[in-house]
Amino acid sequence: MMKNGRIAIPSVGSGGLDGQRAGHFGHCDVFTFVDVEDGKIKQVLTIQNQEHVQGGCMVPVNLLAGHKVNALIVGGIGMRPLMGFKQVGIDVYHDSERMDIRPVVEDLIAGKLTLIADDQVCGGGAQRA
Repeated sequence: MMKNGRIAIPSVGSGGLDGQRAGHFGHCDVFTFVDVEDGKIKQVLTIQNQEHVQGGCMVPVNLLAGHKVNALIVGGIGMRPLMGFKQVGIDVYHDSERMDIRPVVEDLIAGKLTLIADDQVCGGGAQRA
C-alpha cells in the first residue's frame, strides 16, 4: 500500500488522471504525476517527455528522478532503464492490461500492483511502440 509519494505514469496525448497510458514508457508524450498523501490522491500534474536518442534510456530516468518520483507504472520497459530506475530508488510496477490511468493508480495505492520482474522487460533496440 502506498500512503505517501509521487507516482509517474507514461501517458499519451495530454495525460492526466482520466487519460490513457502509453504502451512503452520511453516514447510517451507526457508523464502524468500523481501525488499521494495519506493514501489519497492529492494532486495531479503532467510534464512533457524529453526526446532521447537511441541508447539515451537514462534521459527519462533522470527526468523522473529530478521530479522526486517514488513509483512508476509501466506496460513495458527495457532492462537498461529498469536498472536505471532501480539505481535512483524508483520502484517500477507492471500492468500491461488496462490503458486507463485512474484504475492502475488506485490499484497501486491499494497495494494491488506488483513490481516488474526481470523476465517481464522488453527487448531493447530500435522498435517503436
